[in-house]
Amino acid sequence: MTIVAFVIYFAAMLGIGIYFFLKDKNTGEKDYFLGGRKMGPWVTAMSAQASDMSAWLLMGLPGSMVAFGFGAAWIGIGLVLGTVLNWVICAKRLRKFSKVAGDSITLPQYLTNRFCEKSHVLSVVCAIVFLISFTIYVASGFVAGATVFTTLIPSLNQNVAMLIFALILIVYTFLGGFSAVCWTDFVQGTLMLIAMIAVPIVVLCSEQMNPEALTKVYSYQGTEYRFVTSFFSASWQDIVTGLGWGLGYFGMPHILVRFMAIEKPSMIKKSATVAIIWVTISLVGAIVIAYFGRMFFAEELLTTGNQKLVFIVMAKKYFPAFIAGILLSAIIAASMSTADSQLLVASSSFTSDIYKPCINPKATDNQLMWIGRGVVVVVSVVAFFIASNKGSAAQAIMELVENAWGLFGASFGPVILLSLFWRRFTYHGAVAGIIAGALMDILWLLFCKGTGIYEIIPGFLFGLVTAICFSLAQGEPGKKVTDIFDTATDPKYND
Repeated sequence: MTIVAFVIYFAAMLGIGIYFFLKDKNTGEKDYFLGGRKMGPWVTAMSAQASDMSAWLLMGLPGSMVAFGFGAAWIGIGLVLGTVLNWVICAKRLRKFSKVAGDSITLPQYLTNRFCEKSHVLSVVCAIVFLISFTIYVASGFVAGATVFTTLIPSLNQNVAMLIFALILIVYTFLGGFSAVCWTDFVQGTLMLIAMIAVPIVVLCSEQMNPEALTKVYSYQGTEYRFVTSFFSASWQDIVTGLGWGLGYFGMPHILVRFMAIEKPSMIKKSATVAIIWVTISLVGAIVIAYFGRMFFAEELLTTGNQKLVFIVMAKKYFPAFIAGILLSAIIAASMSTADSQLLVASSSFTSDIYKPCINPKATDNQLMWIGRGVVVVVSVVAFFIASNKGSAAQAIMELVENAWGLFGASFGPVILLSLFWRRFTYHGAVAGIIAGALMDILWLLFCKGTGIYEIIPGFLFGLVTAICFSLAQGEPGKKVTDIFDTATDPKYND
């Protein structure tokens, strides 16, 4: 019955992709990559948050807290704060600015148009970074999806599981584009939220509390797992690092593009409310799952090193097979909702920021849409080979994913914020800020990792200061640039 639930879930995802393919088959580039700016507030909110939270929400975060306590919850606090600030101070402005700045459909395109720059150097550089980084990101999504499959169905071969996951993801992204990705993410986000609420409630109603179990120390392969219940017992480095995660939101392309796609800026307020409630409930649910997991399943999980399976164990134990299958589909949903968004951003970055301006400026909207679909397939194939390679090179690439959040946040976060809030900001300041933030992030990772401070923090601050200094040194921006700022910040503008 668990497998039946999976089949129903996957059929629904494919059905959404086919629906939007038939519905939008005669549309063009903007519809395929940005849904024609027709996304409603609920879909925008749920899609943004589902694409943000991968299987980490249901496996990595609860598993870490089961093993070591609530110190890891500081990352969750940072993510909540980052989500709130991103929606409250960036979302509405980015929707307005991207529309005024040449009706931009990608972030690199927006940054170029924002400064009325004829050169495509910035957009091409950004697009290359996006293409490489998100190919690696998608590969990690394939690995996560396959891991869930083989955990739930041990007889399934890892590569076969990865192929199934990848094919379903490719088909609905290839066919339906941004609209299909957003609507599948809406369904997946809803499923994740239900799972994060249902599992803790049923456990609470089924078991007798046993707080003494929290104090027991468990060992696995030389590692001792001592549960610490207080947030404030974490080191200052853990607290700063956790909060630093929130800075990443200001530079995340697959999240920011949702703000650009909403139908009207006036809808942002409702979307922000939905998104903030979703992320808060989901992260609190993860904390509660970890607490109950340590209390009732520590012996089973920690003595075998399987703490990341805490949600799976709970769902299987407390729910009938079919319902458990639906709940466990939430983990697949978490992986898919992140990978599909990153796949589409990689595709749009190549098509709109490299192919159209540099290779075929006369390409029609329909041609660009099909080029985008082709890139979806190519990126997926490359990502599949990266993910399925068992060698040390592939492993090294997969480890880079852990630092990609910091790199995106440090390089693009300050520039996005300044472009939305500083009238005096210039093109050279943007280029310098991106380069400086990226370099500091990488250098800190290579030489200062031992400090325990997440590299995004020095990278973000250095990128911000550099962008400001270069802008001040360059001189006043031209009238066309300030006109864009003035129009987008006009309270009467609501297009």
